[in-house]
Amino acid sequence: MPPKKPLPPLSDEFIKGLWRENPVFVQVLGMCPTLAVTNSGINALAMGVATLFVLVGSSFLVSSLRAWIPKQVRISTYIVIIATFVTMADYTLQAVVPAVHKELGAFIALIVVNCVILGRQEAFAAKNTVVRSVVDAAGMGLGFTFALLCLGSLRELLGSGSLFGFSLFHFGPTSAYSFEPWVIMILPPGGFIMLGLLLLSFNAVAQWRTRRAAEVS
Repeated sequence: MPPKKPLPPLSDEFIKGLWRENPVFVQVLGMCPTLAVTNSGINALAMGVATLFVLVGSSFLVSSLRAWIPKQVRISTYIVIIATFVTMADYTLQAVVPAVHKELGAFIALIVVNCVILGRQEAFAAKNTVVRSVVDAAGMGLGFTFALLCLGSLRELLGSGSLFGFSLFHFGPTSAYSFEPWVIMILPPGGFIMLGLLLLSFNAVAQWRTRRAAEVS
């Protein structure tokens, strides 16, 4: 038998979700919540943290039970596990930040069908140890949260001149600022525009790093 390929260090499993395999900027997954709830920084943060919680919790449970889950019903089992953690996140947000929960609406419940979460269960958690699965889930979850925060913060800043609800610009006839909010940025078209610009920037940086590494070698 050929020798087994050595597993990458845990740090690589964590970092890949933040950059090399970022769910939004590289894999372009989870576009529904990415575009729908990122009209403000606080909504983006709440959705990102909820997704992170569900991803880590479900990966932990799926990896722990992988030896006892029949292959014939594995997808159904994963969905039940994910739905359990989504319900916990939904009730927690409703109790702690009801205003944000109302803003997010049905998109919290739709975390159940987020392809980022189900994909990590099938592709990673079901085949790896608990520790590696949790580290992978944490990296992917934080990468997803980072992408949502970038999108939500920039859209809120350009669309309403505020960040996390705090006004950064003072407008009016006596104001020294001439900046006018780009209202389109907090509307649906603004989500597509900003996502396209961020994808362009992310890919440009990735290509620059690749060329730089090739020149050094």
